[in-house]
Amino acid sequence: MKLSNVFFFVFVAVFAVASVSGAPRWNPFKKLERVGQNIRDGIIKAGPAVAVIGQATSIARPTGK
Repeated sequence: MKLSNVFFFVFVAVFAVASVSGAPRWNPFKKLERVGQNIRDGIIKAGPAVAVIGQATSIARPTGK
């Protein structure tokens, strides 16, 4: 009987320590989301430069003869 009480107490103690953790858990999706944001921001910043290059090539090569 006493041995079962000891096992129960050890089980409760291990469960309590495992469920309450001070360190935040590592989330790989957070890094993946950040990479996606960086790609999106790079595309947004490159948009005006691509438009300027397109205008410059159309000025340099007129579509007429």
